[in-house]
Amino acid sequence: MIVVREKKEIRQNVDRWKKQGLKVGFVPTMGFFHKGHLSLMKKSLKMSDRTVVSIFVNPTQFGPNEDFDKYPRDIERDIKLAEETGVHAVFIPTVKEMYSGNSKTWVTVEDLSKNLCGKSRPGHFKGVATVVAKLFNIVQPDVAIFGQKDFQQLCIIKQMVKDLDFPIQIVGAPIYREKDGLAMSSRNAYLTDEERHSATCLFKALKMAKDLIDRDEVERAKDLFSIIKSFIETFPFTKIDYIFIGDPESLEPVDELKKPLLIALAVYLGKTRLIDNILIN
Repeated sequence: MIVVREKKEIRQNVDRWKKQGLKVGFVPTMGFFHKGHLSLMKKSLKMSDRTVVSIFVNPTQFGPNEDFDKYPRDIERDIKLAEETGVHAVFIPTVKEMYSGNSKTWVTVEDLSKNLCGKSRPGHFKGVATVVAKLFNIVQPDVAIFGQKDFQQLCIIKQMVKDLDFPIQIVGAPIYREKDGLAMSSRNAYLTDEERHSATCLFKALKMAKDLIDRDEVERAKDLFSIIKSFIETFPFTKIDYIFIGDPESLEPVDELKKPLLIALAVYLGKTRLIDNILIN
């Protein structure tokens, strides 16, 4: 496995692979790997001949009061895990390498970014779409793997690729969970033991909502919203950011509960904001 820190070098390696007729897979990350990240890498390895993983904590997707400086980092551990998984190249650019300092071009995907996390984190998806577009142009992959835990992000990337004619297949990978159902996230490392125990409320609430819908026990989104809200609030240390019940393609809220249906949550556990979702088909 090679470790690359400059755009020029990763381009040269990918270009060499493609001239050999090899298919290139790509997994963009912010590092501090857990089993969810590794599952994305394994999926890329199955779908391609060479896999590139990027590690870049992107400052443009963090708000002024968010956790950019505190975001967990462990580059040496990440490199070791990527190599053990079978990754062929890890791209670790600096902020200076990715942004010139006077950038004037940004990528904005309209409509899909206005609800869910886009509503509570203004500007977040402008930063996400821009950095992913830049990484796509740098790495030039044939296929890119994203986790479905960030469902809105996955939708936005798919739309961006379609609209801007990137010749890249975007693949969503299932949410990787702990044994008790908590979606794996680098931010789980922030949780105290007590907060970690309460964090199971997200997946429990989603499962409960799915069961209610499957049994036709609730018909209106506002009623389901109230049930989910009341359930989560029974757990200590929780503060709800949003509960979204809506269409999984348009990411618009709905009144009647018709399948397919996306239920997505963002909940603070103490100071840590966690997200999760379930797609009901």
